[in-house]
Amino acid sequence: MSIEMLDPSTTRGRRAAEVQTGAASGGQRKFLPEVQGLRAVAVLMVVAYHIWFGRISGGVDIFLLISAFLLTGQFTRKLEAGRALELPKYWAHLFKRLLPLITVTLLATLAATYLFLPSLAWKGIFDQTWASMLYYQNWFLAAESVDYYASDHSMASPLQHFWSLSIQGQIFILWPLIFAAAALVARRGRLKIRPLLIYLFGAVFTVSFIFSVVTTRTNQSFAYFDTRTRLWEFALGSLLALILPALKFTRTTRIVLGWLGVVAMLSCGLILQVGQQFPGYVALWPTLATACITVAGFTDSRIGADRFLSWKPLVKLGDSSYALYLFHWPALVIFLVVTGRDHAGPKAGLAIVVVSIMAAILATKWIDAPLRRNKWIEQKRRRAVTAMAICIALVAGPLVGWQAHVKAETAAAGRQVPTDNPGALTLLPGYVDRISSGAVVLPALDNIIKDFPTFAGSCEGESRPAAEALAKNCTQDGVLDGTQTQTVVVVGNSHADHLSGAVRSMAVANNWKVVKILGLGCVFGADASGQEERCKTFNQEATDYILATKPQRIFTIASRTTESTPGEALVPGFDKTVKQFTDAGIGVVGVRDNPRFKINMPWCVNNNGADAAECEFTVGQVMPAVSPLKGFAEGNPKFFPVDMTDMLCPRGVCKAVIGNVHVYIDKNHISQTYWNTMAAEFAKRLSSQKGWAVS
Repeated sequence: MSIEMLDPSTTRGRRAAEVQTGAASGGQRKFLPEVQGLRAVAVLMVVAYHIWFGRISGGVDIFLLISAFLLTGQFTRKLEAGRALELPKYWAHLFKRLLPLITVTLLATLAATYLFLPSLAWKGIFDQTWASMLYYQNWFLAAESVDYYASDHSMASPLQHFWSLSIQGQIFILWPLIFAAAALVARRGRLKIRPLLIYLFGAVFTVSFIFSVVTTRTNQSFAYFDTRTRLWEFALGSLLALILPALKFTRTTRIVLGWLGVVAMLSCGLILQVGQQFPGYVALWPTLATACITVAGFTDSRIGADRFLSWKPLVKLGDSSYALYLFHWPALVIFLVVTGRDHAGPKAGLAIVVVSIMAAILATKWIDAPLRRNKWIEQKRRRAVTAMAICIALVAGPLVGWQAHVKAETAAAGRQVPTDNPGALTLLPGYVDRISSGAVVLPALDNIIKDFPTFAGSCEGESRPAAEALAKNCTQDGVLDGTQTQTVVVVGNSHADHLSGAVRSMAVANNWKVVKILGLGCVFGADASGQEERCKTFNQEATDYILATKPQRIFTIASRTTESTPGEALVPGFDKTVKQFTDAGIGVVGVRDNPRFKINMPWCVNNNGADAAECEFTVGQVMPAVSPLKGFAEGNPKFFPVDMTDMLCPRGVCKAVIGNVHVYIDKNHISQTYWNTMAAEFAKRLSSQKGWAVS
C-alpha cells in the first residue's frame, strides 16, 4: 500500500505491476489502471467501514498481499537477471519515499492533540507517535491489547491505523533479507532461484499460518497486531508472484475469477467480524479474493472486473491512496472527540471523507510527488538518508520538547506537600484545610491510568502457586524478611488490585506479608455459571491455593456494581466461598464494590472542571442505598464486611475529585492516590470489628 513498488503511478511501480500480471493478461502494457483501481477500492473500503460502519473491512489484508506480490516480482527479476539487489540503496529509497507523508500526518495529529484533546490523552499520543514513526506501532498496540488497564480507553487513538504500516515496514526489511539469503544459497548450491523461493515462502506461509490460527484462537487481541501472525499473508502474495507466470486460464475463466474476487473483497467486512476473527484462517477470504483479481489480470473484456477497476475516478484516486489511508483515521478520531459523538453519521462522515480525499490529493501533489521524483536526492544514497533524518527530526524535535514540558509539570506536582492533596482525609472529623492556593489535583492526568499499586516482587518459595498461570499473576509485598506475624492474601479482580494498596499499608503497620493473586476481569468467589473459562480456572486455582497455604486472612471484593445504575448484588456463590474459607480457619474481609460510571471521570474533570455537575452522581444513580453486605454472614465471627461508599460518595454524592485528589483513574477504578488517603480509615473500620484482633 505504501511503497513505490505498490504505486503504479510511479515508473518502477508500473513496471513491477506490468511484468507480474503479464502472464495473466496476455501481454505487457505500459500502465495497468486496474491495479491502480484495486488500490483505490481497497482504501475506500477501509475508509468507509471505519467512518460509517465502525467495522474493519479486510482492506488492509489486501494491501499486505499486493505489497508482497510486487516486491517479490521486483527482486525475483533482479536475481534471475543476475543483478545485485543493492539492499542499502533500496531501503534508503523506500523509506525516503514513505516518511514525508508520515511526518505530515504525525505533526498534524500532534497539533490537533494539543488543540483539541485533553491532557489525559497526551502521554498515549506521545508513545504512539514514537511507535508510528519508528515502525513498531503494531507491537505497542499488541502490548496494550493485553494490558487490562490500557483496554479501557475513552477514545480511540488517532494513530492506531499505523499498526499496518509498521508491519509493512518490518516486512520491507525482512523480505529483502530473505531474497539475499536465497541468492547466496542458490549460488553456492547451484540451484534455480524461483523454485528455491517457492520452497522458502511456502515454508514461511505454512509456519505462520499455523501460528496465526492457533494464536488467534487463544489470544486474538494480541494476534491481530502480531507481525508473526501476518507473515503468511505476505508469503501468499510472494507465492502468487512466483507461480503466476505458469498459470494459464481462458479469458472466460479470468472474467469469472475477477468478479468473484471483487464481490468477495467488497463483502468481507459486512459478513465477517474482521476485528474479532482476524488474522487466522478467516483472513484467507480477502487475501484469496485479491489473488483471484490478480490472476484475472487484464481481460480486455467489456464485462471484465478490470473494466470496473479501470474506471478513471478510481484510477485517479489510486495515486493518493497512501495519503488517504494516513489522513482519514486521525480526522475521524479528532472529529469524534471534539463533537463528543461515538460515530460520525452520514453527513458528517461524508464531510470527513471529502476533506480527507482533498487533503490526500493535495499532499500527494505538493509533498509526495515532488520528493519522490526529485532526481537530485536520488543520485546519492546519503541524500536520501539525509531526507529521512530530516523527516524524523521534524517530528522528534517538538515531541521531545513537549514531553519534557509535561514531565516537568508532573514532577512539580509531585513535589507538593501532602497537605495539598489530602483526599479522603477531608471527610474525617477535625480536618483542617491546608491546601495551598494553586495546588494541582493528583495524580497527574498524563499518566493517571497507571496509578495503581505495584507490589515489590513476584511470589517465591512457599508463596509461589503451583499453577503456572496463577504464579504469573502472583506478587508479594509488606514484610518479606521472614519476620512477619501473619500472611494475608488479596485475591480477585482489578478492584481487588486497587484495594491491595490499603492492605499493604496495614501490612507495614502490623508486620504482615501480603500476597496478591489477580484474575483481572474475573469476579472471585463467583459460581461457575456464566463465567469465561479462564475465570473458572482462576477461581478454582486461587481457592485451592488459599486452602493449601492457609493465610490468616484474605481480602476480596464481595459485591458487583453496574455502570451508572443502582444495580448491585453480592458475588454469586459468595456465601459458599466465605463458609469454605472460614470453616478452614481463614478470616475473610469482604469489601463492597465501588461505583461504576459510563463516563471517564478524569476525562470529565479535564473537560469540565473538578466541581462540574457533569462529573457528579448521587448514590441512588449508581448504587443501592443499602449495601448488599448488610446483614450478610452476621453469625460468622471470621467474616469482616467493609463499606467505604461514604468516603467515595460523601453526603450521598459520588464525586470525581475529593480533597484535591482524583478519586478514579477511569470509569470505575479508584486511584491508588485516593486509596492511600482512605487506608487509615479502612484499617480503623476493620480493627474496630468484633473478633478482628483474634482472628
